[in-house]
Order: sequence, then C-alpha cells, then structure tokens
Amino acid sequence: MVMNRMWGGASAPPLAFRPALACAIIALLAGCAREKPLPVFGEIPRFELLNQQGRKFDGSSLNGHVWVADFIFTNCESSCPRMSSKMHSIQSATDNAVKLVSFTVDPRRDTPQALAEYGKKYSADDARWTFLTGDTATLDMLDHDAFKLGNLSMDHSTRFVLVDRKGRIRGYYGLFDGDPVARLAKDAARLETEKDQA
Repeated sequence: MVMNRMWGGASAPPLAFRPALACAIIALLAGCAREKPLPVFGEIPRFELLNQQGRKFDGSSLNGHVWVADFIFTNCESSCPRMSSKMHSIQSATDNAVKLVSFTVDPRRDTPQALAEYGKKYSADDARWTFLTGDTATLDMLDHDAFKLGNLSMDHSTRFVLVDRKGRIRGYYGLFDGDPVARLAKDAARLETEKDQA
C-alpha cells in the first residue's frame, strides 16, 4: 500500500530509478561498514630503560609493533594488582605480535629482580610483556609528557595506553571504564591491519 502510493500506484520503482537506487543503497552500506580510524593523541619519543632481566631496553625496539602500556609499582596493593591482572588478560586476548610494556612509578624499589618476580605472579610472557625501570627523570618524562598520564607517583593513572607501529598513541582505556580488555583487544587488532603503518 505504501509502495503503491510512493511510486504512483506501481508495485516497484520505475526501471529508470533502479540502478540509481541500488548504487545509493550500496554506498550507504559501505559507508556504515567502514570504521573511522582511531585518533592520534601524541607520539612516544625514543627512550632507554632497564628491563626485568636487567638488560638495557631501547624503546625503538617497539617500532613496527602495536603495543600496550601501563604504569604500576610492585608494592602497590590497590589498583596495580587489578591492572596487572587485566594486562594478563590483554596478553591472552591479543595477537602474539602485540607487545605489552609496564613502566614502574617506583624505580628506587622496583629493581629488575623485583619486576621479574612481580611478572611471574601474572604469568607474564617475557617475549611479549616487558617490565621497565631505570632513570627517574626518563620515567617521569614518559608518564607526564609522552603518555600524558600524570606525574611519577604512587597515586598513578589506572589507564592502559594503546600505541601503534609508528609509536603514536591511539587510545586510552580506563581500568574502571567497563571492560577495557575487549575494547583494547579489538582496537589493537584494527591497528595491526592499518595500511599506513608499514
């Protein structure tokens, strides 16, 4: 009845309109299926710290990898255990090519050995999940200036940060914002397939 009124009593659109109508529907569907690229919030500069094996870690070794960062400390009894449990879930939910990096906010106490022991509690895969300590000024610069999370302190951010293959920040995911693991894993998979990241 409605179709008849729309097309002047005819049961279908006139033949002349059908190709144009089909093209419009296809364009609409294609536009809906295509997701907007994730925004760029900043860029991580090159840095050098020590990993949980006590070896020098050059941040440029992350180039070409999608990676997830957070800030923790091993003596934390509040948010850090939850963050590291979520990071373990991210380790399980993402492709093996995705790297995970946990920076300490307490470099005085968090020696490489302390970080290695901490990582074992969360079944950290040393090939993918790196714990970093070292120079306080470098860690503070990364926390405050690069990741834009705050100052190096025990009252640290509870956000995870997604970084693309070019070292650009592409997303922030709060520990208490619903389920950060599912959203982060989905966005990491999107970044893995971005064509402009060769």
